[in-house]
Amino acid sequence: MIPRLKFPRCRGAAAAADRNRGGRLIGLLGGSFNPAHAGHRHISLWALRRLGLDEVWWLVSPQNPLKPVAGMAPFADRLRGAAALARHPRIRVSDLEARFGTTYTAETLRRLRRHRPRDRFVWLMGADNLAQIDRWRDWQQIFDTTAVAVFARPSYCLGALAGKAARRFAKARLPERAGRLLRRHEPPAWVFLSGPLNPLSATAIRAARGLDRSGRAQRS
Repeated sequence: MIPRLKFPRCRGAAAAADRNRGGRLIGLLGGSFNPAHAGHRHISLWALRRLGLDEVWWLVSPQNPLKPVAGMAPFADRLRGAAALARHPRIRVSDLEARFGTTYTAETLRRLRRHRPRDRFVWLMGADNLAQIDRWRDWQQIFDTTAVAVFARPSYCLGALAGKAARRFAKARLPERAGRLLRRHEPPAWVFLSGPLNPLSATAIRAARGLDRSGRAQRS
């Protein structure tokens, strides 16, 4: 069973405590998770350590608008697979986008800020996504309203750092050693983190298993 992330209204002593600590810092890792794999977990643990996050939420997308509907594994299967892999008290798997009814990241972030005004969020993504984020709807709004952490991915780093988004927000980029200071910076603020690279991708895993996007065996 996938635990539902709740949005309680703080009252009394709980509200006072929340005000004193300034809310939590939560990393958001979005994606199809088709399937979830060790690379997702690697980035999440890396983010918890390097950014000083309180939690990482895996936002499993019902349908990525940049990927074809045909062949995508069922949403419930992808949620279960992600939950089985996460196995960490500070990594939470969520069907939040399905419950919000949102399709685009900028829209999801707007809803989250309304529901959790005391918390701060960091959008987590690999260098492969930084290289093509200018194809996302309202992509500049993501940087303008939410801190961003980009993680090195094999073969994507140079292209990502020379891409449109990195150039557009070059002045907002923090040095790598300042990752834990994202909490103190108002957006736009982003950091590029290098470190031990994990080459896994969902596409490669499906190919190795002889599966199509939906998880069905491919015909020979």
